[in-house]
Amino acid sequence: MLAGLLASPLGTMSQPGEAAAGSGHFRAEHESWDNGMNMCMPAAGAAAAPLVISGQLNAFGVVSDAQGPRGSSNFAAPNMFMVDAGRQLGSRQFLNLDVMGTTERWTYPQHGYPELLQIGEERSDGSPFVDAQHPHSSPVMGLTLSDTISLGSSNTLKVFMAPRGESTDGPVAFMHRDTARDNPDAPLGHHVGQDVGHISSSVLGTQLTLGRLTFEASAFNGTEPLPTKVDLPIGAPNSEALRVTYELTPGHRVMASWAHVEQQDPQYPGTTSATRLSASVYDHVTQGDAATGDHTFIVGSITRHPAGATSTSFLDEAVWRRGSSDFWGRVEVLQRLRSELAIPASTQDAIREERWVSALTVGYTHWSAPVDALRVGLGTSLTMDALPEAWAASYGGRNPLTLRVIVQIRGSGRWQR
Repeated sequence: MLAGLLASPLGTMSQPGEAAAGSGHFRAEHESWDNGMNMCMPAAGAAAAPLVISGQLNAFGVVSDAQGPRGSSNFAAPNMFMVDAGRQLGSRQFLNLDVMGTTERWTYPQHGYPELLQIGEERSDGSPFVDAQHPHSSPVMGLTLSDTISLGSSNTLKVFMAPRGESTDGPVAFMHRDTARDNPDAPLGHHVGQDVGHISSSVLGTQLTLGRLTFEASAFNGTEPLPTKVDLPIGAPNSEALRVTYELTPGHRVMASWAHVEQQDPQYPGTTSATRLSASVYDHVTQGDAATGDHTFIVGSITRHPAGATSTSFLDEAVWRRGSSDFWGRVEVLQRLRSELAIPASTQDAIREERWVSALTVGYTHWSAPVDALRVGLGTSLTMDALPEAWAASYGGRNPLTLRVIVQIRGSGRWQR
């Protein structure tokens, strides 16, 4: 996001929904691209000042009303904030500390953020989150120290370590994607080969950028942090991930990843490891000075071993910005296990453990600027889920609806000396 900020002595806040973070089109000549954070960072040897500090905030207040016996009416506040502090070391080296945090442990209902068909992680009593998104690890969602070395021209080498941070697999995490920044909902495919690796433990990684091509590799601990614990556990790296990104043109990127994860999960008895695969496409378009659009397409899969069962997910999301209005939406199609959703087996469905489900979300956000530092958005969204007939009774129908009223605060800025 640094490329989109004004360089006043105290910095300024970016406009809501600026495309600088997502497309690469606004990358300055002496900045390097960070795939995990989906943002530009000062490249080694290029900072105008020896010390650069930047910050980002994206916070929601959401009132939800979901239909059916599994639906609920709740208030929740998904949020994330980031602070980066970087220092120039000589003419070819840039050292950076990134802290990413959230308060979701205390701003979600006890049963989680209401989201039909969502699964993943466990509550403090050991029961799984079902039809709800778990809070992210609070208050520390990420803590990463990186060292970027300039190799000349647009080539860079970065090494990083994180007691909690992003493994180099999956697409750009949903809270960093331009196409999802108006949407408070985590994708249903979050744990199905998509962006679950954005909170990993004991990450050691490297990133090599050669012009338009970026290679990333990391080792990490495959045990996922417990969302209801306030801790920062360190474990020996036992998992590996690789990711490749290619910038086709300014504003168009493709990405693919592979990961082997040592992971035991009580929801999947007998599972000792998993293979995660993903492929994704990112597009940014402009229409003169009046409107911009961003688009993301993702395919993810996870195979759990030794059982060998594979689940697949597809996501297509976009946002169109014109003036103070954002029109946004998401389409998801993925496989779910009956046991994941705690659906009793019916006579005709006793042997069908896995089925396809889908969700369509449309939303609108109107932005205003009450103060220079922050932007405030007021919006709404409507989600329609689609379930197989055999599972409809558990949800009160095949197409339950969820209506949300959304208040959002967003901003980013930079300070340097």
